[in-house]
Amino acid sequence: MATVRSDLLDRIRSLERQVKEIAGRAQTRPPLDQIRDGDVRISEGGQLAVVPPDKDFATFTAGEWPGGSYGMVARRMDGSYALTVEGEKADRGTVRMWSRDTAAPDRILVMDDKHSPRHLGRPWLPLQLQPTVNQSTSATSWQHAWVGITPVHNPVAHVEVTSYAPAGGRVRVRMRAEGGAAFTADEWEVPEGEWTAHTVEQPLDRSGFLDDYAVQVEHYTHNRRQPIETRLLSAYGRNTYSADEAPDPPAGQEGDTGKPDPTLPIETDDGDQDKDDDAT
Repeated sequence: MATVRSDLLDRIRSLERQVKEIAGRAQTRPPLDQIRDGDVRISEGGQLAVVPPDKDFATFTAGEWPGGSYGMVARRMDGSYALTVEGEKADRGTVRMWSRDTAAPDRILVMDDKHSPRHLGRPWLPLQLQPTVNQSTSATSWQHAWVGITPVHNPVAHVEVTSYAPAGGRVRVRMRAEGGAAFTADEWEVPEGEWTAHTVEQPLDRSGFLDDYAVQVEHYTHNRRQPIETRLLSAYGRNTYSADEAPDPPAGQEGDTGKPDPTLPIETDDGDQDKDDDAT
């Protein structure tokens, strides 16, 4: 009978163990609750949703919206909205932060403007206007009553004033975009001996976000012996209520910035993108 070397038997046993180990690994599936060294890409429709136990809503949803566009929703544990990126093709989706007030769950606290892509929709922020020595004047030609230069946040200006002139007078609101020409937003008559309130709502045409915008309230009296006084009641910016209120874009720009949004590596589906970036 032939003699088998003991070291050869040891080598065969070692090979058997390695084969069993390899076979076992081949049958082992990766854990379904982990993603290692890779991205998740959902394409051609569908959603990614996180649904709490025993709930009929998702606290987080990203993907296709009705109508074929795409957006994102984050909800609180009571089901109310917390943050949404709405799937609207026409305006590229409005970002909205929602109130935690259970009595007003549909109240939007922060949002970009739906119809003006350059501006903040909410919150409404004040316009800076200061009184002058001519807030009350006996002049019969235009005098500055309130003036200010304010950074633009919201797309529409809301200015409310009230005036009194025993002999009657006239009031107007003038505005000027940064680098532009002054224009009259509104002008009106003040009747004799009667406090007259008036509201001006004007899209801030030719303005970009945080551009300087000049606003001035001017007035004069019809009788030099009887002065006119104008008081500022409120001055703030607000969001647009319709597409008709969207301001004209700054000179040289279309309705949007014209700049493409940044593209993430996962959107290109190009595994060598990082290598190409390093090479450049």
